[in-house]
Amino acid sequence: MKPFLSSVLLPALLSFTFSATAIAADTAEQTAKNSDPLTGLLNQIGSYSREEAAQNKAREAKFLSDLNTQKRMLSEARAALKREQQLADSLKDRFDNNEQALTEREEELRLRVGNLGEMFGVVRQVANDLNTVLADSLTSVEIPQRKADLNKLAEAKELPTIAELEALWFSLQQEMTINGAVTSFDSVVIGADGKPQKRSVTRLGVFNAVDNSGYLAYDAELKQLQMLGRQPDAADMIPEWQSSSAAVAPFALDPSRGALLNLSLESPDLLERVQQGALVGYIIIGLGLIGLALAGWRLVVLGTIGRKVRQQLDNIDNAAEDNPLGRVLASYRNLPQPLDVDVLEAKMDEAVLRELPALERGQTIIKLFAGIAPLLGLLGTVTGMIATFQAITNFGTGDPKLMASGISQALITTVLGLLAAIPLLLAHNWVASRSKALIQLLDEQSAGLIAQALENRSGQNPKGN
Repeated sequence: MKPFLSSVLLPALLSFTFSATAIAADTAEQTAKNSDPLTGLLNQIGSYSREEAAQNKAREAKFLSDLNTQKRMLSEARAALKREQQLADSLKDRFDNNEQALTEREEELRLRVGNLGEMFGVVRQVANDLNTVLADSLTSVEIPQRKADLNKLAEAKELPTIAELEALWFSLQQEMTINGAVTSFDSVVIGADGKPQKRSVTRLGVFNAVDNSGYLAYDAELKQLQMLGRQPDAADMIPEWQSSSAAVAPFALDPSRGALLNLSLESPDLLERVQQGALVGYIIIGLGLIGLALAGWRLVVLGTIGRKVRQQLDNIDNAAEDNPLGRVLASYRNLPQPLDVDVLEAKMDEAVLRELPALERGQTIIKLFAGIAPLLGLLGTVTGMIATFQAITNFGTGDPKLMASGISQALITTVLGLLAAIPLLLAHNWVASRSKALIQLLDEQSAGLIAQALENRSGQNPKGN
């Protein structure tokens, strides 16, 4: 009975109370309008308090409703967490069981394999070693494909089959057999122009491969043969060796499998050395050649003059105008007689001095070239070192090849300067000695002529009057 009264009478009572409160509020508002301001202010404050209380009640009701919702969501989350924990425990148990089973299976495999495990390691090592050897072997050009799959055997994680072991044995035996054989076959060769050409190639074991043009180089990355940019001097023996029918024929073999051959080809020849000297080197060579040519010309001229002078000595009475001695003799005989000794000496010195320029012609230039050549070599050295330091500034010292050009120019120009100066000095000395010999001969003959004049004068005037 009480619940019924509470559920029926309580809402009616609240409704009546709210209605009375509203009527009282309207009455108070009407009274406030008719009363003084203080009373109106008091009534307004009371109205605000009532509104704030109503809002607080509404907030409390909403909070109670949200609290129930949060409690429901919390219970759902706890239930989901419990289910996930149960699933994690189940997965952990399964993982532990799998780990235990795997350990048992590995132990079982180890017991069953036994000594075969050692053989498995040996097979992998042998396959890996053979694969490395074949990667750089010259025989790969002739036989690119092997019976054994070496990559598979080298990386296998299971025991090889009998067929795979037999294929590995065959590949080993095949490589050992062809290593010592000299065979000819057709292969694609990359020419000097970079274009592939099919040629007949002769392979001498794993050392060298040759064709009609000379030695061939093996490119391990491209697995192809290519022509060398320049053949060594020993390449002249290849045609004779190929055409020989004897059991033994001479052949220049590179035992390093092409390493020494490549090193010899990297060494520049004479022309390349000269090109490394650049402009300064060409100037030095030009000066050297001009100086030597001038020295050669002067030696020929002096040799001709010396031969004519010797002929004049054999015929001293007949003075010829085609040689210096003949012209000195002619100038002596053309003088009026008798002459004072001092005048005669001066005339003879004049005649000898007239012949000196022709005899000493070109010696100053040869000597000048001999002095300039080492200075030009020093100039090339300085410019080469400047280029080297510039390369170091731009690229650092990590790659020595970047500095090789400047160092080569510095050294080559020095060598060229010395090679030009030494022969020029020798040539200058030779030319100067030949000309001095002729000048000395002229001085001797002129002194003889003066002595003869003195004798003649003494004979004509024995008392010295």
